[in-house]
Amino acid sequence: MQISPDHPLLLRIVDDLATRGWSQQNIFLPESLTRELAAECRKRAAEGELAPAAVGRGPAQEIREGIRGDHIQWLEPGQTDACDRYLDLMDSLREALNRGLFLGLEDYESHFALYPPGAFYRKHVDRFRDDNRRVVSAVVYLNQAWLPEHGGELRMHLEEGVHHDVTPTGGCLVVFLSGEVPHEVLPASRERLSLTGWFRRRGNEPF
Repeated sequence: MQISPDHPLLLRIVDDLATRGWSQQNIFLPESLTRELAAECRKRAAEGELAPAAVGRGPAQEIREGIRGDHIQWLEPGQTDACDRYLDLMDSLREALNRGLFLGLEDYESHFALYPPGAFYRKHVDRFRDDNRRVVSAVVYLNQAWLPEHGGELRMHLEEGVHHDVTPTGGCLVVFLSGEVPHEVLPASRERLSLTGWFRRRGNEPF
Protein backbone atom coordinates (compact mmCIF):
# COMPACT_ATOMS: atom_id res chain seq x y z
CA MET A 1 0.00 0.00 0.00
CA GLN A 2 2.26 2.72 -1.25
CA ILE A 3 1.33 6.35 -0.71
CA SER A 4 2.81 9.53 -2.16
CA PRO A 5 6.11 10.67 -0.61
CA ASP A 6 4.41 14.07 -0.42
CA HIS A 7 1.63 12.76 1.85
CA PRO A 8 1.21 15.15 4.83
CA LEU A 9 1.80 12.32 7.32
CA LEU A 10 5.17 11.47 5.78
CA LEU A 11 6.14 15.13 5.53
CA ARG A 12 5.47 15.55 9.27
CA ILE A 13 7.87 12.71 9.98
CA VAL A 14 10.53 14.27 7.76
CA ASP A 15 10.13 17.64 9.50
CA ASP A 16 10.35 16.05 12.94
CA LEU A 17 13.55 14.19 12.08
CA ALA A 18 15.08 17.37 10.68
CA THR A 19 14.26 19.46 13.75
CA ARG A 20 14.63 17.05 16.69
CA GLY A 21 15.86 13.67 15.45
CA TRP A 22 12.70 11.66 16.20
CA SER A 23 8.99 11.50 15.42
CA GLN A 24 5.95 9.84 16.97
CA GLN A 25 2.78 9.31 14.91
CA ASN A 26 0.03 7.76 17.03
CA ILE A 27 -2.11 6.89 13.99
CA PHE A 28 0.09 5.53 11.22
CA LEU A 29 -1.08 2.04 10.26
CA PRO A 30 -4.75 1.48 9.40
CA GLU A 31 -6.51 -0.51 12.11
CA SER A 32 -7.28 -3.39 9.72
CA LEU A 33 -3.63 -3.77 8.70
CA THR A 34 -2.51 -3.52 12.35
CA ARG A 35 -4.81 -6.43 13.23
CA GLU A 36 -3.62 -8.51 10.27
CA LEU A 37 0.03 -7.99 11.17
CA ALA A 38 -0.60 -8.80 14.84
CA ALA A 39 -2.35 -12.03 13.81
CA GLU A 40 0.59 -12.91 11.55
CA CYS A 41 3.07 -12.30 14.37
CA ARG A 42 1.09 -14.52 16.77
CA LYS A 43 0.73 -17.21 14.09
CA ARG A 44 4.49 -17.31 13.55
CA ALA A 45 5.07 -17.42 17.30
CA ALA A 46 2.61 -20.31 17.71
CA GLU A 47 4.38 -22.21 14.94
CA GLY A 48 7.76 -21.72 16.60
CA GLU A 49 9.15 -19.45 13.91
CA LEU A 50 10.15 -16.59 16.24
CA ALA A 51 13.57 -17.10 17.83
CA PRO A 52 15.21 -15.41 20.83
CA ALA A 53 16.94 -12.24 19.65
CA ALA A 54 20.71 -11.94 19.93
CA VAL A 55 22.90 -8.95 20.74
CA GLY A 56 25.96 -8.02 18.71
CA ARG A 57 26.54 -9.00 15.11
CA GLY A 58 28.44 -11.60 13.09
CA PRO A 59 30.52 -14.11 15.06
CA ALA A 60 30.08 -12.02 18.24
CA GLN A 61 26.29 -12.54 18.33
CA GLU A 62 24.95 -14.16 21.48
CA ILE A 63 21.66 -14.61 23.34
CA ARG A 64 21.72 -12.53 26.53
CA GLU A 65 18.33 -12.39 28.21
CA GLY A 66 19.72 -10.01 30.81
CA ILE A 67 20.01 -7.44 27.99
CA ARG A 68 17.07 -8.25 25.71
CA GLY A 69 14.24 -10.76 25.94
CA ASP A 70 12.29 -10.43 22.70
CA HIS A 71 11.67 -13.11 20.09
CA ILE A 72 11.98 -12.13 16.43
CA GLN A 73 11.65 -13.18 12.81
CA TRP A 74 12.83 -11.14 9.83
CA LEU A 75 10.41 -10.17 7.07
CA GLU A 76 10.98 -11.01 3.43
CA PRO A 77 8.96 -9.67 0.47
CA GLY A 78 6.30 -12.03 -0.84
CA GLN A 79 5.59 -13.83 2.45
CA THR A 80 2.06 -12.50 3.07
CA ASP A 81 -0.15 -9.78 1.64
CA ALA A 82 -0.23 -7.91 4.95
CA CYS A 83 3.55 -7.89 5.27
CA ASP A 84 3.93 -6.70 1.68
CA ARG A 85 1.50 -3.82 2.27
CA TYR A 86 3.49 -2.82 5.34
CA LEU A 87 6.79 -2.98 3.42
CA ASP A 88 5.31 -0.89 0.59
CA LEU A 89 4.21 1.76 3.08
CA MET A 90 7.67 1.89 4.63
CA ASP A 91 9.20 2.20 1.18
CA SER A 92 7.04 5.30 0.65
CA LEU A 93 8.49 6.67 3.88
CA ARG A 94 12.01 5.85 2.65
CA GLU A 95 11.36 7.89 -0.50
CA ALA A 96 10.03 10.80 1.57
CA LEU A 97 13.11 10.75 3.83
CA ASN A 98 15.42 10.74 0.84
CA ARG A 99 13.57 13.60 -0.85
CA GLY A 100 13.40 15.73 2.27
CA LEU A 101 16.68 14.95 4.02
CA PHE A 102 18.95 13.59 1.24
CA LEU A 103 19.91 10.57 3.36
CA GLY A 104 20.70 8.17 0.53
CA LEU A 105 18.59 5.40 2.06
CA GLU A 106 18.75 2.31 -0.16
CA ASP A 107 16.66 -0.29 1.64
CA TYR A 108 14.64 -1.20 4.71
CA GLU A 109 15.05 -4.28 6.91
CA SER A 110 12.43 -5.26 9.46
CA HIS A 111 11.44 -8.03 11.85
CA PHE A 112 8.50 -9.00 14.03
CA ALA A 113 9.32 -8.64 17.72
CA LEU A 114 7.34 -10.36 20.46
CA TYR A 115 8.16 -9.51 24.07
CA PRO A 116 6.72 -12.02 26.56
CA PRO A 117 5.37 -10.52 29.82
CA GLY A 118 8.28 -9.18 31.87
CA ALA A 119 10.74 -9.06 28.96
CA PHE A 120 12.77 -5.91 28.30
CA TYR A 121 15.63 -4.50 26.25
CA ARG A 122 18.32 -2.53 28.07
CA LYS A 123 19.44 0.93 26.94
CA HIS A 124 21.30 0.86 23.62
CA VAL A 125 21.71 2.55 20.23
CA ASP A 126 20.85 0.82 16.96
CA ARG A 127 23.96 1.57 14.92
CA PHE A 128 26.83 -0.89 15.26
CA ARG A 129 30.30 0.51 15.91
CA ASP A 130 31.73 -1.27 12.85
CA ASP A 131 28.76 -0.81 10.49
CA ASN A 132 27.20 2.61 9.78
CA ARG A 133 24.49 1.50 7.36
CA ARG A 134 21.56 1.95 9.76
CA VAL A 135 20.44 5.58 9.58
CA VAL A 136 16.80 5.76 10.70
CA SER A 137 15.07 3.31 13.06
CA ALA A 138 11.34 2.66 12.83
CA VAL A 139 9.02 0.84 15.24
CA VAL A 140 5.36 0.12 14.51
CA TYR A 141 3.22 -1.26 17.35
CA LEU A 142 0.61 -3.98 16.88
CA ASN A 143 -1.05 -4.11 20.32
CA GLN A 144 -4.81 -3.79 20.69
CA ALA A 145 -6.45 -2.21 23.76
CA TRP A 146 -3.12 -1.33 25.39
CA LEU A 147 -3.50 0.52 28.69
CA PRO A 148 -0.86 2.64 30.51
CA GLU A 149 -0.80 0.18 33.40
CA HIS A 150 0.41 -2.54 31.01
CA GLY A 151 3.83 -0.83 30.83
CA GLY A 152 6.13 -1.80 27.95
CA GLU A 153 7.01 1.74 26.93
CA LEU A 154 9.78 2.60 24.52
CA ARG A 155 11.94 5.06 26.45
CA MET A 156 14.04 7.38 24.29
CA HIS A 157 16.88 9.18 26.06
CA LEU A 158 16.96 12.52 24.26
CA GLU A 159 19.55 14.41 26.27
CA GLU A 160 21.10 14.34 29.73
CA GLY A 161 18.29 13.74 32.22
CA VAL A 162 15.53 14.01 29.59
CA HIS A 163 13.58 11.08 28.19
CA HIS A 164 10.37 10.50 26.24
CA ASP A 165 8.20 7.42 26.76
CA VAL A 166 6.05 5.96 23.98
CA THR A 167 3.11 3.72 24.90
CA PRO A 168 3.06 0.78 22.44
CA THR A 169 -0.50 1.20 21.20
CA GLY A 170 -1.55 -0.46 17.96
CA GLY A 171 -0.93 1.55 14.79
CA CYS A 172 1.58 3.94 16.40
CA LEU A 173 4.88 4.60 14.60
CA VAL A 174 8.08 5.92 16.15
CA VAL A 175 11.12 6.83 14.06
CA PHE A 176 14.47 8.18 15.24
CA LEU A 177 18.07 8.58 14.12
CA SER A 178 19.68 5.20 14.69
CA GLY A 179 23.07 6.38 15.87
CA GLU A 180 21.95 9.32 17.99
CA VAL A 181 19.02 8.27 20.18
CA PRO A 182 19.76 5.80 23.00
CA HIS A 183 16.59 3.92 23.93
CA GLU A 184 15.24 0.95 25.87
CA VAL A 185 12.11 -1.17 26.13
CA LEU A 186 10.55 -1.31 29.59
CA PRO A 187 8.94 -4.51 30.91
CA ALA A 188 5.23 -5.04 30.26
CA SER A 189 2.64 -7.08 32.11
CA ARG A 190 1.25 -8.58 28.88
CA GLU A 191 2.57 -9.79 25.55
CA ARG A 192 3.93 -6.90 23.48
CA LEU A 193 4.07 -7.00 19.66
CA SER A 194 5.84 -4.73 17.20
CA LEU A 195 7.55 -4.49 13.85
CA THR A 196 11.03 -3.05 14.25
CA GLY A 197 13.14 -1.96 11.30
CA TRP A 198 15.92 0.20 9.94
CA PHE A 199 16.32 2.35 6.85
CA ARG A 200 19.83 1.76 5.57
CA ARG A 201 22.35 3.34 3.22
CA ARG A 202 25.50 1.90 1.73
CA GLY A 203 28.11 1.81 4.43
CA ASN A 204 31.41 0.54 5.66
CA GLU A 205 30.45 -3.04 6.47
CA PRO A 206 33.70 -5.01 6.59
CA PHE A 207 34.22 -7.85 4.13
